[in-house]
Order: sequence, then structure tokens, then C-alpha cells
Amino acid sequence: MAEPRAAEGCSCSNTDCLERPLRRLFRGLGRGVATCPWPFVLVPLLLSGGLGAGFVFLPQRQANDIEGQFTPTSGPAKAERDFVRQHFATNDSAGFSAPRLPTEGAYASLIAVAAEGGSILEPAARRDVLRLDQLVTARGYEQLCARSDDGACTSPNPLLPLLSDASEAALGNLTFPVSHGVFLGAALGGVQTGAGGRLLSARALKLMYYLQEDGPAAAESQRWLESFLRDVPSELAALGLTAIQVTYFTSLSRQEEFEGNTKSVIPLFSITYFLTITFSIVSCLRLSCIRNNIWLACCGVISAGLAVLSVFGLMLFCGVPFVVTVANAPFLILGVGVDDMFIMIASWEQSLRKGKSDVKSLLAETYAEAALSVTITTLTDVLAFYIGTWTAFPSVRSFCLYTGTAFVFCYIYTMTFFGAIIVLNHKREQGNRHWLTCMPVGVDKDQAGESCLYNACCIGNCSRQSSQLETKQPESEHPMIIFFKEYYGPFFTNKWVKLLVVLLYGAYLGGSIYGCTQIREGIDLRNLASDDSYIIPYYDDNDRYFSAYGPRVMVVITESVDYWNETVRLGIENCTQNLEGISYVDKNLSESWLRVYTTLAESGLINISDKTLFLNNLSILFSMVPSFKWDVNVTQDKIEASRFFIQTVNVTSAIDEKNLLSQLRETAEQCSIPMMVYHPAFIYYDQYLVIVQNTIQNIVVAAGAMLIVSLLLIPNPLCCLWVTFAMASVIVGVAGFMTFWNVNLDSISMINLVICIGFSVDFSAHISYAFVTSGESSANKRAIEALSLLGYPILQGAVSTILGVAVLAAAKTYIFRTFFKIMFLVILFGALHSLVFIPVFLTFFGNFGRSPHNTKAQKLELRFRNDKDCP
Repeated sequence: MAEPRAAEGCSCSNTDCLERPLRRLFRGLGRGVATCPWPFVLVPLLLSGGLGAGFVFLPQRQANDIEGQFTPTSGPAKAERDFVRQHFATNDSAGFSAPRLPTEGAYASLIAVAAEGGSILEPAARRDVLRLDQLVTARGYEQLCARSDDGACTSPNPLLPLLSDASEAALGNLTFPVSHGVFLGAALGGVQTGAGGRLLSARALKLMYYLQEDGPAAAESQRWLESFLRDVPSELAALGLTAIQVTYFTSLSRQEEFEGNTKSVIPLFSITYFLTITFSIVSCLRLSCIRNNIWLACCGVISAGLAVLSVFGLMLFCGVPFVVTVANAPFLILGVGVDDMFIMIASWEQSLRKGKSDVKSLLAETYAEAALSVTITTLTDVLAFYIGTWTAFPSVRSFCLYTGTAFVFCYIYTMTFFGAIIVLNHKREQGNRHWLTCMPVGVDKDQAGESCLYNACCIGNCSRQSSQLETKQPESEHPMIIFFKEYYGPFFTNKWVKLLVVLLYGAYLGGSIYGCTQIREGIDLRNLASDDSYIIPYYDDNDRYFSAYGPRVMVVITESVDYWNETVRLGIENCTQNLEGISYVDKNLSESWLRVYTTLAESGLINISDKTLFLNNLSILFSMVPSFKWDVNVTQDKIEASRFFIQTVNVTSAIDEKNLLSQLRETAEQCSIPMMVYHPAFIYYDQYLVIVQNTIQNIVVAAGAMLIVSLLLIPNPLCCLWVTFAMASVIVGVAGFMTFWNVNLDSISMINLVICIGFSVDFSAHISYAFVTSGESSANKRAIEALSLLGYPILQGAVSTILGVAVLAAAKTYIFRTFFKIMFLVILFGALHSLVFIPVFLTFFGNFGRSPHNTKAQKLELRFRNDKDCP
């Protein structure tokens, strides 16, 4: 079909420079597949079987470490943690202090909430709390517990000794949040206070059982926590607590629940394949037992399945980590693979209608028409995924690497395996054989009176004519093509409907931009567990009752400074006060060894006026407050590093976490003293600092690559304009409507925003190119022709892709539901732009950008290359 344009030369108004060589290449491949189809069937099957053996490495390749996969690879908090570990030793067997841990520690936590709106300090609730404590300690906790300086187990709650009936009077003398020098903000929740901060009631109480995680006891602590998680549900039920409700959590819980997510989605694979095969069969179904394309539909789905098997096995062979996000890939690959199948079958059917009988010529023509379209869509999608590997989040890198490579294999198998299946199916048709039994089908005179259904299943068609004659008769247009040509296109080219579409787009764009301004960043750690997990109620209770007081942050002086110099001490104090001046910090709850030390000196008890006296008198400070010795790293003649603590408050949302981290770090950087801030939670907060930057970077680079591909393969200026418009508009729409659907901008949704670039190109490039290459006389007629040619194929491709991910909507895990939500938005908005917005907007530009070479051959060529109909 390219010959009529061969003499036009190589100009920016056509695609001969690259298109004609590609067509020759694809024609040669088609002839090769048609000449000897069986190797092209068997080699992909054998290759898939061989590469599929890589699944034996799956247990070793699973990389579901939450910190490693869902936090930035080079996040500042990881370096800060290394510094704390290096300069401040911990000893959880003697001298344990939870705020001083460089990690979260090994622990089991329980939250007891008073039943029926009561107070946890009421007698019945207190007794139940004591029974709960006895349940935990009876499991051998005291042998593995983290111990304080006196060798005793650290108390799971500072109020625990006061909960007995004998100590009830002491409870009446408590104040909140500090009582007798003890901070109670993390111990009690839902607190009501009276005059002077006197504690009146509390809704909840938290018990924290820390275990030793250093040295030989680490393995035993791990087993203890595993046993706790296994047995505690039944033990709590047997305990029969009536005055309190208990939720529980351990340091292993988040990781164990996250690792179980992949197993929860495995049953959905079978549902997805059933839906996809059913849709493919229905799309390709004929009331002809010879020309029925059921086997083609099934083999198209199998081809996508082989691509998944091959790529997953290959990646596992190569040692690429398998992250839970990768479990989303097969659903997407299946939808896209089926879309490519529709293109191939449609082009094959169009070649048959030309009257060619030679199978080599038929397949060569099919490849020449379909392969370029499949190549464009595959190239844009693969580029989008491979560009997505340039990110700070390992989970995104793994997903993009698996999925991008799978698209390559899906393309290869479509061009080889599925092409060979088309040839074999054609030979069956030429032999007039039944689609299921492959037995010869003929017309029997005794069957003349049978029903249409009988004749379709047993003879080959409803008209009782020879099936061989049927194949030679021209076929009528598909009903959906008629719908788009006669009804849909004229409706949307009506001037009043155009006005309505413009208003609709204005509302869409306005809502999208507003949504972008309200977008929430970062992944909530609770979302890494399934909806029915036991940790969700724990998170709920923790947020409801214990969110008033946030992390207790370390303020670390990172270099050796002259602490005995009063000017230096004033500089440190100014820096500390600046940190305390942040709205998220309660300055009354800070803890500083240097302030206490300076107060002692000002009272005349010690002298710290020079280096020797300052260092020698530290032992007096440590004897008064033993925990301070863990805050000062003293060598023989200097202090290498030291740390203080500030208490954060009202950190209740992701925005608060982001603002807290940025304000603390900015304030510390502005300090004249070398200083940093750290808390183990900052490892996860770091995602807020890079998620937007990474997302924008990947989108811009991917969009640029897509435009280059569009210019090379469809170098029409108007096409590039509308491809750019569609990409920007779809991305803004998806990002904006994420907010309305309660989806955060995190490492999971970032994957999908990159994906939407490829899909927006797929949809928009074809419809705009069909418009500018149309030979019709008016803009309205060109829009109608473009819709009649591509309306149904775009709709069919959108439905097949959505079906591929639809079952994820029923998943009980945020990761998989988010993938469905954003893919649904991507496909919905991509199809909406291609079928509504772009056709209408194109009519406003009249003849602008119209190609001067709109021959009939061009129109037919466009039709055959892009039509995905499976009649």
C-alpha cells in the first residue's frame, strides 16, 4: 500500500523514510512465518518452558523488605542512621532506652481501649490490663526482655505499677503529659485533664514489650515474636477480657503482612484469564463452524501468558528482585497483549477481503499493515517503562524492568507465535474443517430442514451454503463501525454538542487541576497490609488515641566541638531553641544533657570552665542521670559527638510528616554548629522529599521520548501537537482524580503515571493521524471518518486493557487496588480524549495541518494499519 507514495520522496509530510523499510522488513518476516509456521510455534513454547524454569529461584529473589523497596535508595535518613550507630552504642541487655535506638527495635505492642466509652483508669479496666500484662510475661518475656541499667526488664508502661487496686490513690496525683518527671504522652491516649494538668481519665493505654535484638538473643527474640503472633489471638479470646478491647502489633507484623500480599492476589490470575479469554472469544465469535476465530482468540491470550512466563523466568535467572508490585504486571501485560492480537486479526481479515489466496502474500500484507501499529504502541510503552527504572525507589525499578521486558517478549511472540497460529488456522479453513474437531465439514441434503444453530455448528453457516463459498463473499461492515459512522460521529460534530464538549473539558480540566493541588504524598505504612489484617485496627487505635505526640527526635552534634567554651555552648543553645521554635515541637518536653550539665555548673556544684574539668566532671553528671552516658561519645581527650532529644507533637498526617522533616533539617542546616536530626521514622519520611521530583523527572523524560517516537513514525506537526496535548491532559487528569479516589502520590502510583504516557500516545496518535490524512472535504467529515475507522478499535482496546486489571478492584490490598484505580483512570481518560475531546477539537482547526497527499490508497492504508476490529 506504500507504493503510491514512493515517488513523493522523504519529507516531513509523510513517513516513507522509516515506514517503507519497516514494511519491507515485516513483509519478509510474514513470508518467512507463512512458509514454515511450525518452528515459530514450537520455539516460543520451548523458550517459554526453558525460561520458566527460572521460577525455581523465586524464593531467593523475593525482595519484600519494606525499607529496602519503598524508601529512597540514597535517602539522607539512612546515612544519619549509620552515623548514630557508629557513634552511639546500644546495649539492650543492660542500659536499654527506647528513644535512643537507631532502629525501631524488636517489640510487641498492645493497645488496650476501655470498653463502652469508659476510662482505662477505672478499676475493672485496670484489672484487665494487669491480666493482659500477665499473659504476655508468662510467655517467657522476662528471659528475653530489654533491660535497664539496674538489670530489670524495662517496663512496658510507666503506669503499670500503679494499676493495682492498692495504688489507686496514687493515680489521683498524676499529671499529664509529664508526671513526676516521667513522660506519659506515649503511655496514655484519649486523655482528659483538669486544673494544673491533673489526669482525670484516659481512653487507652499502650503496652510496649521490648526484646533484646543484639547478640545471641536476637534469634530467640525473633522466635518469641513469631510465637506471639501465632498464639496471641486465641489466648486473648480465652482470657475473656470484658472491660477493655485489645489490638496488637509487633516489629515483625508490617513485614509479614506485606509479604502475604502476593499470595492474596494469586487467585485473581485465573479470574483475569477467564475474563480476558471470554472477551476475546466474544469479540472474535462467528456463527460459522469453519471461520470461527475462537482458537485465534485463545492463542492470543496464551501468547501474552507465554510472555509473562518467559520474562519472569528470565528476570529471576538474572537475579532481578521480585517485589510484590511486580505481581501487578501480568494483569497489564495480558490486556495489552490481547490488544495486539486484535490488531493482527483485523489486518488479517482485511487482507482476506482483498481477495488474495496465497497464504504468504496474505501474511506478508498482514504484517506490513499491522506490525507497524503494534511496533509504535510497543515502543512507546517499553520506553515509558524503561525510563521508569530511573527512580530512587527499588520497587518501581523492579516493576518497570519486569513489565518493560515483558512487553518486548509479548511483541516478539505476537510477531512469531501468534502469526504462525494465524497461518495454521487459515490452512484449517482452506481444508473446510470444523474449528473444534478439525473434521471436514460439508452440506448434507438431509440437513436442509435443520435450525440455523444446528447448521452453524455442524455445517458451517446459517445459510446452508458451502462454507468455501462463504469465504469468497464480501462481508458487511461491523455493526460498531456503522454505529460510529452513522450515529456517533454525526452526533459529536453537531455545533451544540461541540459546545457541550468544550464545557465538559473545561470542567474536567478544572477538576483535575484542583485535584493536583490537593494531592497527598507518600505511602501510608498501613496500606502495605491487607484490609482484613489485624494490624489495621491497631493503626486505627494508635491514630485515634496516640497521635498527639509524635516521634522523639534526636538532635545530634556530628563533630567534635569545644563544649567547654561558653560561646560554643551558647551557639548550641541557640540552635536547640530554633528547633524548639518549630510548630511541631513542644519545647517543654526537650531533654538535653548539656543543659543539665550547664545548670549544675551555674549552681556551683561543678566547674566546666576548661577542657580538662569539663571532661573529668562528666562522671558526676552520669551518676546523677545514668541515661546521659549514652548521649555523649567521649574519647580520651574529646567528645566525638553528642545528642539531645526534642518531642514532636500533632504529626497526624503525611503533610505533617513532610513539613516536620523539612523544617527540622532546614533549621539544623542553618545552625552554626554541625548538627543533624534523626529518628527511625525519617527513613520512611524521606520518600516525601523525592517522590514529586522523581515523578516529574520520569514523566518529562518519558514524554520527550514519546514525542521523538511520534515524530519519527508519524511526523505530522498537527499529530505531534495533539499527542502532546493528550499526554499532558491525561497525566493532569489522572494525577488530579487520584485525590478524589483517595490515592496518594507514592512509589506505587508513580508507576502508573509513567504508564499513562505510553497509553495516551497509543490512543491519541492514531485518531489525530486519521484526521489529518483523511481525504474528506470538511473538518466535520474528516472527524467522522476518523471515528468510523478507529472508534471501535480504540473502544475494544480500552475494554480489553481494563478487563486485564478489573479483578484487582476486588483485591484486599491497597497496592493492587491502587494499580486498578489508576489504570482505570488512565484508560478512561485516554479513551475519552480520543473518542470525544480530540475529534471535537480537531474540527475547530479546519484544514490546518492537512496533508496534501491524501490519496485513496493512503486512506485504505490507514484503515488497514490501525483497524483493531475482529469481525
